[in-house]
Amino acid sequence: MKKEYLVYKLSEEMKNAARIDAELFPKFDVKRGLRNEDGTGVLVGLTKVGNVVGYERIPGGGLKPIPGKLFYREYDVEDIVHGVIKEKRFGFEEVAYLLLSGHLPDRDELSSFRELVADNMPLEQKTKMNIIELEGSNIMNILARSVLEMYRFDANPDDISCDNLMRQSIDLISKFPTIIAYAYNMLRHATFGRSLHIRHPQDELSLAENFLYMLKKNYTALEARTLDLLLILQAEHGGGNNSTFTVRVTSSTGTDTYSSIAAGIGSLKGPLHGGANIQVVDMFHHLEQNIEDWTNVDEIDTYFTRMLNKEVYNKTGLIYGIGHAVYTISDPRALLLKELARDLAKEKDKEREFAFLELLEERAIATFGRIKNNGKTVSSNVDFYSGFVYEMIGLPQEIYTPLFAMARIVGWCAHRNEELNFEGKRIIRPAYKNVLDEAKYIPLKAR
Repeated sequence: MKKEYLVYKLSEEMKNAARIDAELFPKFDVKRGLRNEDGTGVLVGLTKVGNVVGYERIPGGGLKPIPGKLFYREYDVEDIVHGVIKEKRFGFEEVAYLLLSGHLPDRDELSSFRELVADNMPLEQKTKMNIIELEGSNIMNILARSVLEMYRFDANPDDISCDNLMRQSIDLISKFPTIIAYAYNMLRHATFGRSLHIRHPQDELSLAENFLYMLKKNYTALEARTLDLLLILQAEHGGGNNSTFTVRVTSSTGTDTYSSIAAGIGSLKGPLHGGANIQVVDMFHHLEQNIEDWTNVDEIDTYFTRMLNKEVYNKTGLIYGIGHAVYTISDPRALLLKELARDLAKEKDKEREFAFLELLEERAIATFGRIKNNGKTVSSNVDFYSGFVYEMIGLPQEIYTPLFAMARIVGWCAHRNEELNFEGKRIIRPAYKNVLDEAKYIPLKAR
């Protein structure tokens, strides 16, 4: 049998072997995707790191949609963001300190933490060379491999004591911007023939400023503040999101920090998780080209109707950036990001595009409700505006998902540390129901 045919034959047999009757799931009360019948997540753990709120449970059953709220520890993210904006300072390091420690830092603690992050941003020379040698087109893969590479240079990589976990957490948070910036500059050099720039992080800059400096050197103050606030909004999103849960599952085995974080990166890389902002940007550019009058509600509604009916665009029947697993009436991150996007659009002379995006958001929600008519309340999510903001800052699509990881590493580390330090911890091991009947083994000569 030819090898090529054998691969084809095995793939066809795999399809049949993987096919499970959908009616069996409710029969055995299986929570597909760890989701309840009402779409809410199955409760599998407790946490004090963050909280995602999008609905209230009605006594006697049912859910009541409410405006979304996101909490880091016990603090409303909206209050954190508005506090940072009011004081005209960078806040990502403050959020990192809060999520790691459980309390807001005072001035001295924050200053010392910023210095600690800056001290840890430079990479080992061998890690730099590894990034240069990889020169791959997918920066998420390079990020994962670089994280695994960090295991080699850690004197105590497998130690899961509190002190060591915190040291590793700070090191990862500090080095993610450097790895991502260097990886993109290598991609830019190897793929597009541009000059290779390796700029070293500067002690006096914030994490957001350092990233922009290492990536493209020149940036405006508003670009840096906007990136800082976007990192704040994506730093944590509860223990139930896929990548954070992946980190908690792997951490529950007692594995090392680098293996666990690399697994989280692999999860975030998936287009159903971290890659959604790229899809929104692609959709937005498609609509820019195919909607003649950017102010015509009827034309926009008609096009969205055709999209939902799988007639135009990529014919998936989806409007990217609309809807969320938890948020119903609103996603607080989207509301805050819209405020930032409006200011940046003024600086970049993109106010017409911003107005179009804002109208698209309104009409997408209205059209979805009219066409689906399922009683479900939907809103835009953070991805609806994040890609637009990245574009205005001048960031390439290749680093959109890595930027998500650069923010979420804070939440991943906070949840890993919690998973390994609460009393009565157990390895996370759910169950799967086997739906095959038993069969008697057939000797090879009789097959």
